Amino acid sequence: MKPSRILFIHGFASSGAYKTADTLRILFRPCEVLAPDVPVSPEEALPMLQQTCLSFQPDLIVGLSLGGFWALQLRGFAKVCINPDLHVSRLLRTRIGTNEYLSPRKDGATSFCVTETICNAFEALEKRQFDFLDEWEKEHTAGMFADADEIVHCHDEFALHYPHALYYPGRHLPTFPELKRHLVPLVEQL
Repeated sequence: MKPSRILFIHGFASSGAYKTADTLRILFRPCEVLAPDVPVSPEEALPMLQQTCLSFQPDLIVGLSLGGFWALQLRGFAKVCINPDLHVSRLLRTRIGTNEYLSPRKDGATSFCVTETICNAFEALEKRQFDFLDEWEKEHTAGMFADADEIVHCHDEFALHYPHALYYPGRHLPTFPELKRHLVPLVEQL
């Protein structure tokens, strides 16, 4: 598969300006890569991502960490989830309060607030994230998991639902060489 349109979904406290978006632009040239800033609130994020998919019609969705969680919610699209966090609410409960963004946002925001309400909304989504998976979805969804991930450990749970769950040597945030070596062949296999 040679995608012509990729939707990149960034991780927690990040933005569409995160370096992985540029890496995808280089690795899959001349592919168009759309990398929006995703809202923190699930009530805003999921409808925005669903609408983005309807209008952009990506050939592939690539989600990193929290972005992998979001990618799994977007049914009907081929996707690769890199170190997806299947239990976002656990991490967020340790970050209640004001947090700083780690990469620039288009709206200029530099901080955001995690509330108990946001954590509860994520927890509700987590409880039904594997509901109604069909065979097409399972076959067109892959997970890449760092063997030395210092943050998220969801390989085994992912593998219970999706047959393409692969380890790669690395840490939670993959480097350019790791993505070139492991993501590109995986996308070609999908």
